[in-house]
Amino acid sequence: MTAPTIENATPAGGSARKERGPGGLIDPKMMLKSLPDAFRKLDPRTMWRNPVMLIVEIGAVWATILALADPSFFGWAIVVWLWLTVLFANLAEAVAEGRGKAQADTLRKAKTDTVARRLVDWAPGARVVEERVAAPDLQRGDHVVVEAGQVIPGDGDVVEGIASVDESAITGESAPVIRESGGDRSAVTGGTTVLSDRIVVKITQEPGASFIDKMIALVEGASRQKTPNEIALNILLAALTIIFVFSVATLQPLAIFSKANNPGVPDSSALDAHGITGIVMVSLLVCLIPTTIGALLSAIGIAGMDRLVQRNVLAMSGRAVEAAGDVNTLLLDKTGTITLGNRQASEFLPLQGISEEELASAAQLSSLADETPEGRSIVVYAKQAYGLRERTPGELTHAHWVEFTAQTRMSGVDLGTHWLRKGAASAVTEWVRGQGGEVPVELGTIVDGISAAGGTPLVVGELVDGQARVLGVVHLKDVVKQGMRERFDEMRRMGIRTVMITGDNPLTAKAIADEAGVDDFLAEATPEDKLALIKREQDGGRLVAMTGDGTNDAPALAQADVGVAMNTGTSAAKEAGNMVDLDSDPTKLIEIVEIGKQLLITRGALTTFSIANDIAKYFAIIPALFVVLFPGLDVLNIMRLTSPQSAILSAVIFNAIIIVVLIPLALKGVSYRPAAASKLLSRNLAVYGVGGIIAPFIGIKLIDLVVQFLPGMS
Repeated sequence: MTAPTIENATPAGGSARKERGPGGLIDPKMMLKSLPDAFRKLDPRTMWRNPVMLIVEIGAVWATILALADPSFFGWAIVVWLWLTVLFANLAEAVAEGRGKAQADTLRKAKTDTVARRLVDWAPGARVVEERVAAPDLQRGDHVVVEAGQVIPGDGDVVEGIASVDESAITGESAPVIRESGGDRSAVTGGTTVLSDRIVVKITQEPGASFIDKMIALVEGASRQKTPNEIALNILLAALTIIFVFSVATLQPLAIFSKANNPGVPDSSALDAHGITGIVMVSLLVCLIPTTIGALLSAIGIAGMDRLVQRNVLAMSGRAVEAAGDVNTLLLDKTGTITLGNRQASEFLPLQGISEEELASAAQLSSLADETPEGRSIVVYAKQAYGLRERTPGELTHAHWVEFTAQTRMSGVDLGTHWLRKGAASAVTEWVRGQGGEVPVELGTIVDGISAAGGTPLVVGELVDGQARVLGVVHLKDVVKQGMRERFDEMRRMGIRTVMITGDNPLTAKAIADEAGVDDFLAEATPEDKLALIKREQDGGRLVAMTGDGTNDAPALAQADVGVAMNTGTSAAKEAGNMVDLDSDPTKLIEIVEIGKQLLITRGALTTFSIANDIAKYFAIIPALFVVLFPGLDVLNIMRLTSPQSAILSAVIFNAIIIVVLIPLALKGVSYRPAAASKLLSRNLAVYGVGGIIAPFIGIKLIDLVVQFLPGMS
């Protein structure tokens, strides 16, 4: 993998969180804007995808017919709240989708009617003919030329040239990025703008299947498929609904039989001469089936995808988001993920008889002409650690600068008769010997010690009035990002095993792994090694997540359960992965896992709350409904509701209102803290299980205190 580009760099220890939306809070304007969609979703052809709410809608229709046939205030009050229950359920989904549509509108602005300059029979270096065509007419394999100020007409790879590209329409980042032919930074996205130079792009998309088209479909929810866990939960909810349908149906003959054996029992609008009225049966069914989770289940899934989009991560399927929550093994590239990506100066080690300040000054001077990241880090470290003032090549007008090259492996400066050199140990020692100087044995000990610790030694030498000598060694090391050890500790508490992948030798890899706190490492890794590691983990029954950006990462990304491709990477990598990180920040994989776990926990918590609600409502309604038939049930009537009618209406109202109350939680997600699965389960049962039982008792009683004054409630 390559290190992240400078424009995508983020603070150490974490990735930038660029929230595009208001989190889980509901904007009143969004609520009003979503109302028409909520009404449109009342269409049974739409409702059939949610079996629980379809039953509620059928019940509402049946209750409406009964209320028309035998009008009463109680009957119409029930009808109104039954329809509101269905509407609130649709509103939860409409609000979740509405936030995605708002993001899609922003993305559509990047999809303009661009005219492409297609090259006919293009070949590298050959003279070609241009023709102008509409961007939607481009075919896969076409070559187009794009110059400064022009919009890239389609997704593809740069095959010639290098250019600065503005990708703010896609990523939200205002800083331009460099795209060039060859390597792992060749992919470009349609709708972005070239700011400088000229590039030739080979189109890799099919017509109508551009990256922006996929993004729009995903954030709007049009292509959201239900995940396996979501399907399983839907089957469970449907089964519970069927069970309660039969359970409620048996109450009618039970009531008729009981009234026949108790002729002195007075009739009411709840229990008449023929047993339980139809409206009461519908109300009882709606209150007992898991309507709360049935209403919020779709919104939870959409919101999970939305939270990823807010962090500039595009999940190509809900299955990938769900799999992220179940990940057992995390494969992380060392460079740019665990470390900052460039080795930096961390220590000056002078030889005997040389002061640290003298070595620091010589190292700084000899690095002024070294434009590599390592050279710049030496200049900065000398200034920060030893208080040396910042110097520039322009200040030393009579100096002869020796720039670093791959051939000499040295940089330096000639100040009259005072020459300074800094570079690889072998190169500098050879230079010192070539100038007639001697290399002390002490130098070899220091160099070997740094190498054994996983660092890189750079030797500093000087020539003064014809006398050459070695001054000391600069210790360069991979700097682990701040806070990474804490992040890996969090992963460990989640039960996730972290594996660092690096091309370094095992000695260097172990030093970095120990400092960062990862569980294991794979040194001198090749693409085949990565793929084999993933297969071994999966054969052991574990789910694997990894990041990648190059074509050589594509096989491993495709094999991983969660493959996160960097947006700066190649088209092959993005097609192989099931997620794309638009910020190209490899550390974001940790956040993706946390979002996946939050999605699963939110779904589980609200399911627990919903089922606990049903239990509480059962104890609230049944005793109030049958206490006149079976006086012994009065012991269970702990809420002392005013009447059977007020008990039923209060339960129906509470059942509708609790959906609206829980919409923000479904959209924002239950707060997640890294912990073992057993602790998370205990917490959910304590908070949402016990809370789900207590809330209906309090809510229904408070509503009963209000509705008891309505007509026909006493």
